[in-house]
Parts: sequence; C-alpha cells; structure tokens
Amino acid sequence: MKSAEIFRASLKWGGILALAIAVVGGTLGYIFDGNRGLVSALIGTAMSIVFLGITAASILFANRWFGTDLFVPIFFGIVMGGWLLKFVLFLVLAVLLKDQPWINPTVLFLSIIAGVIAALTVDVIIVSKSRMPYASDVSLPGDDKQTN
Repeated sequence: MKSAEIFRASLKWGGILALAIAVVGGTLGYIFDGNRGLVSALIGTAMSIVFLGITAASILFANRWFGTDLFVPIFFGIVMGGWLLKFVLFLVLAVLLKDQPWINPTVLFLSIIAGVIAALTVDVIIVSKSRMPYASDVSLPGDDKQTN
C-alpha cells in the first residue's frame, strides 16, 4: 500500500467514525443538555474532523515533491505548517467558544476527545495493516522500480 492510499483510507475511515461520533455524541448531548448539548457535540466532532483532515491533507500535499532534491525540507515544512495551523486554530476556537452560553464545555470536550481517540485508532489500524516497508529506498532482487 502506498502512503497516499494510507492517508486516503485514514481520511475515509476517520470521516465515518466522526459521523458515528456526531450521531452518538449529538444524541447523548441532546439527552443531557438539549440543543446546547447537541450543538456542542457537533462542534467538537467538526473540530476533530478538521484537525484530522489538516494532518492527512498536508502529508498528501507534501508527497507531491517526492523524488525531488528538496523533498525532505519541503515535506517537513508543509507538515509543520499544518501542525502550527492546527495549534493556532485550536487556540482561537478555544478562546472564542470558552464563555459562549450556547456551548456545554463538557460535551464539547468529550466529543473532541472521542474524535481524537477515533482518529488515532484509525491511523494505528490502517498503518499496521498497510505493509509499508521500514526502509524506503531499498531495492530487493526481483523487485521492479520502488515508488512511494
């Protein structure tokens, strides 16, 4: 399995689990706090989807320079930029949503945590089943040209 396929699968299954978290979290949030709980669960799930998407999308985008002389610095620059974007976005959203009367902070927090745990679980399962080689630039006898 190529790295692009791994991240596409990660986005696909992460989205499916996020939908499940939105349904379950939204239902529980509505049961415990009405519309306020529902909105909080949906916002928390959306935040976790966006953060998952930024990481996977930045890696997929950075892989376009694979094979060039500057691949490593470009790759790490793009991925680090994605992480910084997520950090700043999280801080901005935390400050903006902190004292809103229409947010239940507990439901919001729990849905973000559920989204993060689901994303990490998906990543672990997909990567462990991907059969990616440990060494990337190795050519074994009988192999054709190795690609990313």
